[in-house]
Amino acid sequence: MSERYASPARIWAMVLRYLYILRSSWPRTLELLYWPTLQMLIWGFMSQFFSQNSSYVARAFGVLLGAVMLWDALFRSQLGLSISFLEEMWSRNLGHLFVTPLRPYEWAVSLLAMSLVRVAIGILPAMLLAIPLYHYSIFAMGLPLAAFFAVLMAMGWALGLAICGLIMRHGMGAESLAWTVIFALAPVSCVYYPAAILPGWLQPVAWSLPQTYVFEGMRAILFTGTFRADYLIRAAGLDLVYLALGAAVFFLAFRDARRRGALLQMGE
Repeated sequence: MSERYASPARIWAMVLRYLYILRSSWPRTLELLYWPTLQMLIWGFMSQFFSQNSSYVARAFGVLLGAVMLWDALFRSQLGLSISFLEEMWSRNLGHLFVTPLRPYEWAVSLLAMSLVRVAIGILPAMLLAIPLYHYSIFAMGLPLAAFFAVLMAMGWALGLAICGLIMRHGMGAESLAWTVIFALAPVSCVYYPAAILPGWLQPVAWSLPQTYVFEGMRAILFTGTFRADYLIRAAGLDLVYLALGAAVFFLAFRDARRRGALLQMGE
């Protein structure tokens, strides 16, 4: 007769199981914490900027649409690299790959190439559709647009390599980093508002990211017609630093995983 009724003990046992899983993976816990905070920060800063700059609102459409497309280049370059990496993890294929003469740096270069392909497939149609639908062409920015994309993609690659390294080090419990890390940087990337709207103590953080210079440079072109070459130079310099750090995390994690024999164990 007792089987007809729910057992609080069994329910609590399953709740404990899921709590232990959550507690064992700090990326899962972090994901729960920061999404609401992230939305509050982005829209809070954006609303504050609009309330202080009513003249900006009249021209906001083109600026916001351009910002969305450039942000997508950063996001998709990082995600495109990470997804290609995760596809090998999901299929438990790393062990098969590295019984071949494939070298780690060759694998990394192939991930960068696939990221470029995924970005082109994802973004070019959207850019072209914006022309007939909204009478807005991001290509009107000219050559600076190519420079902006190069800077954003390099930063996306740096993040992607670092994230892949963390997944190799911490296992599939860190998989959610592939979707969450980039958005954690959004409030200080100044995608939709200038860095000046941030609190003073947060502005140095924003200026330490190459994408901030890209979005500030985009707004300078759209509002004043001025191309800030100094912004591009600083962004490129920061890209080199972050790419070096991302590659270091990736290759050190790979070497550690191979030493521990973890390459054969990784996957779903």
